[in-house]
Amino acid sequence: MSVEASTEDLEYAAGSREANHPSSPVAHFGADEPLRLDAGRELAPFQIAYNTYGTLNADKTNAILVCHALTGDHYVASQSPVTGKPGWWTSIIGAGKPIDTSKYFVICSNVIGGCMGSTGPASIDPATGEPYGLDLPVITIPDMVRAQAMLVERLGIDTLFAVIGGSMGGMQVLQWTVSYPEKVFAALPIATGARHSSQNIAFHEVGRQAVMADPDWHGGRYYAVGKRPHKGLAVARMAAHVTYLSETALHRKFGRNLQDRESFGFGFDADFQIESYLRHQGMTFVDRFDANSYLYMTRSMDYFDIAADYGGSLAEAFRDATTRFCLVSFSSDWLFPTEENRAVVHALNAAAASVSFVEIETDRGHDAFLLDEPEFFAAINGFVSSAARARGI
Repeated sequence: MSVEASTEDLEYAAGSREANHPSSPVAHFGADEPLRLDAGRELAPFQIAYNTYGTLNADKTNAILVCHALTGDHYVASQSPVTGKPGWWTSIIGAGKPIDTSKYFVICSNVIGGCMGSTGPASIDPATGEPYGLDLPVITIPDMVRAQAMLVERLGIDTLFAVIGGSMGGMQVLQWTVSYPEKVFAALPIATGARHSSQNIAFHEVGRQAVMADPDWHGGRYYAVGKRPHKGLAVARMAAHVTYLSETALHRKFGRNLQDRESFGFGFDADFQIESYLRHQGMTFVDRFDANSYLYMTRSMDYFDIAADYGGSLAEAFRDATTRFCLVSFSSDWLFPTEENRAVVHALNAAAASVSFVEIETDRGHDAFLLDEPEFFAAINGFVSSAARARGI
């Protein structure tokens, strides 16, 4: 066995362990504290894994909730116990950074349905002693937010200074302002939309079908037979990763350059650098993420439509908003294009909410919110600092 294979096996074992025995703090909710789900069922008992950074002030007015994206987790500003890599937003969160942990108390939890310690399909079902698999009810974005609200209350915090997140995290931010408008002083939804488009649902369905077509998926019960549908999940990740980038960024980084060869191989190995890159992305992903969680997370995004309960009117959804908003989009993001962000801004304007909007010019696509974008950092710093002054922090 190669050293690389051994490392992958160790990462997968660590990921499996984190699902039920997370390295982070965990909030446990008993049978008398059920999470009421949109699917019409109750989840109890359940748990939420989370991390915090900084110190909660005496008035408990400086708490910021960070919501993670589809394949993220709660290690937003600390080393992942699975991969050993730094947190996915260490460029933004930390002492002296736009979200300054010497000033703010930052909370980030693994979403319900995830695979890093919060109750999800890889968690043990207390009724059977076996992993839930697909017996876990389908989870929605509002379900995730209800669970987060229970965690925030458990931490003794009545109102959040800010809720911040990108992509699926941005959906959670918007849901927070609709479900709990009185509990959110400032909101920063980034690279997101008020509902998932048919194109995005289509890409997700391709990914789900890739997972379910893998013979090692076993109807979602691969845990019991010691298998994992890593080939199907890798293909799902490859397809999704293309949507996170832009054509310009792909051309700049890879073009039609060949991978470790001077001419075509006239076969189906990775002739092109972009092929090799996507295969690498797929195979490294399967060692840190659960395939069933991927099904649940993508489905939660597909179901998201914040205006659906308000007669299709976004303005009506935000009618009671007292929150200060700043929406951020990226010019080359075709997964959540600027016009979708602007639609939310127009609805907030119609609801007479306090809202600002920034479009960042970049060719780096949807993933720009995770990368080093100085203009993006400046926008976050400006909005958060202004909101902090308004709140007297």
